[in-house]
Amino acid sequence: MYKYLLAFLLLSSAAQAQSVEFSKEQFSSNKDGLKAALKSIKLGDEWYQNDPPRYEQALPHYLEAQKFNSENAELNLKIGDCYLHSGFKPRALAYLQKAYQLNSGVDPRIHYLLGRGLHLNGKWQEATAEYKQATPATGTKNTAGFTQDIQKKIKECENGRKLEARPIRVFVDNAGPGVNSPYPDYGPVISADESVILFTSRRQGSTGGEKDPESGGFFEDIYQSVREGKSWGPARGLGETVNTAGHDATVGLSPDAQRLLVYVEDNGGDLNESNLRGAEWSKPRQLGSRINSKAHESSAAYTPDGRSLLFVSDKPGGLGGRDIYKIEIEGRGPAVNLGLTINTPYGEEGVFLHPDGKTMYFSSEGHNSMGGYDIFKSTYQNGQWSAPENLGWPINTPDDDVFFVISASGRHGYYSSFRDDGMGSKDIYQITFLGPEKPPVLSQEDQLLASRVQPVKETLLAPPVPVATAQVTILKGTVTDATSKQPLEATIDVIDNSRNENIASFRANAQSGRYLVSLPSGLNYGIVVRQEGYLFHSENFDLPAGAAYSEVVKDIQLQKLDVGVKVVLNNIFFDFDKATLRKESTGELERLQKLLAETPALRLEISGHTDNVGNAAYNKDLSQRRAKAVVDYLVTKGVTKDRLTFAGYGDTQPVAPNTTKAGRQQNRRTEFKVTGK
Repeated sequence: MYKYLLAFLLLSSAAQAQSVEFSKEQFSSNKDGLKAALKSIKLGDEWYQNDPPRYEQALPHYLEAQKFNSENAELNLKIGDCYLHSGFKPRALAYLQKAYQLNSGVDPRIHYLLGRGLHLNGKWQEATAEYKQATPATGTKNTAGFTQDIQKKIKECENGRKLEARPIRVFVDNAGPGVNSPYPDYGPVISADESVILFTSRRQGSTGGEKDPESGGFFEDIYQSVREGKSWGPARGLGETVNTAGHDATVGLSPDAQRLLVYVEDNGGDLNESNLRGAEWSKPRQLGSRINSKAHESSAAYTPDGRSLLFVSDKPGGLGGRDIYKIEIEGRGPAVNLGLTINTPYGEEGVFLHPDGKTMYFSSEGHNSMGGYDIFKSTYQNGQWSAPENLGWPINTPDDDVFFVISASGRHGYYSSFRDDGMGSKDIYQITFLGPEKPPVLSQEDQLLASRVQPVKETLLAPPVPVATAQVTILKGTVTDATSKQPLEATIDVIDNSRNENIASFRANAQSGRYLVSLPSGLNYGIVVRQEGYLFHSENFDLPAGAAYSEVVKDIQLQKLDVGVKVVLNNIFFDFDKATLRKESTGELERLQKLLAETPALRLEISGHTDNVGNAAYNKDLSQRRAKAVVDYLVTKGVTKDRLTFAGYGDTQPVAPNTTKAGRQQNRRTEFKVTGK
């Protein structure tokens, strides 16, 4: 009985609520307060009624008037409408509900606006009910477009209800004060190993110090932070070579954090590229008319080899508002639209390609979005992109979720969001993916005779649930001079050994010597580090398809060409227990041949080495035959015999302990020694 009485009283209260007007009759005892409130409303209306409306500028004036009179239906509606067009959209609902309570006919759009407020607060069924009552405003010419919009939003609510019922297991944590400020911070891009983050901020102290007259906020600048332990260090601006007095925003970053894609407002919105030279970023250069057009190019991502670009544009001929395209940066062909599997009749935005080279993340207003832009994932398989998969709740929300990036390990993602624990405005957040839920621990007790003092108890521990990781290996470290230990801006070539093809080239940082190379699983890679005036250094990574994520730190010391210097040829391969060179050795042999051709006086000893497994005499003979095979190959390519000698040392010159598998592998090697120059 009590709950029915309470419901009746609430309904009666709602029925009796009336809008209180800003009039002398209502506020005869506070004329000064009324005058100030009316002035605030007038100032707000000037922005609200602007074409286009300036909601963010209007809102503070309306909120000031609200302090004087919170019971006016029209003012509550305007505040709610302003919040719907702000970064704090969920706050709109309370004001819209109050406006409707005070006057159900306050505005012809009220059911639509209530639907939006409920939708943005994840109240899926209530929002759907309001959308179904919404009607187009008087004078609306495109009623078909309005109906289509309503149907789409109802579908989004249904998507949201389903996705929220199956939340994914993640932690979402504020990235901290090193990155975030009381001003808007967004657009994070990261190096593959999460050691560096760059982002866009509209904070005080921007280059030029001016504010955008349209938004009222500071102009955008680009900032960089370096990881310090588990936290991000204090961010610093990139300087006036990159940041201008206008808007400069992050778009994409190469896996090694040496190349940065920058958005500028030229020509309607273009993409530029800046390169890291030592500790300074170069002045951004235009990417050219094959990528930039008179339309709006808003976001982009490098492929892992750095040779191609995925980018977003609303240029004519697309499938929707904005589409995702792919193009070879240094090629001549046109950009290729990724097609209907990815692009929809609505907008796509914020494209990012994982360092594995086959997993793409992007935002879309289409597919099964739960509202605005949602973040999706698609995988390149058998020559085509898979159907996009919504990343799910709570990463995606009813509001726009855009510009998501993820580490090479696949463990951490980054994006910007408005949340209650923010530092004052939009902040950058780190998402930690926890993987599938671990099954509960089962406890089984035997049902034995009651006369037993204690039952026999068996505890079955649930097996650990591994977190899915990306199929990519990160190779990183520093390149230095072997003698002086000074960093070198060496070139790192990535070779597909099976095809003897150079598939990517990178440079170590000129100041630090640091390098980072992303190696997607599925190939036998040769890594060649070279610098003019030094002998080349090679490494080998045979990564079968499906190989799990790993990070390898390899500091490389390049040696100058001096008598007595030894270099291991890590990309020379033989058939098992034979001295037959495999075809994957071709690239390494050609590099050795080139070295001899460029240095006519150079003389080398080619040597073979084994581990200590097996008969020592046999190992020595096998190692000698393998060294001779290399010499024979070089002679067939025109190198004279008097410049080459060969030797087999078997297991007599180990470079690592033979007590481990890794050590024995290092000892099984072919190398050369400079005997004359």
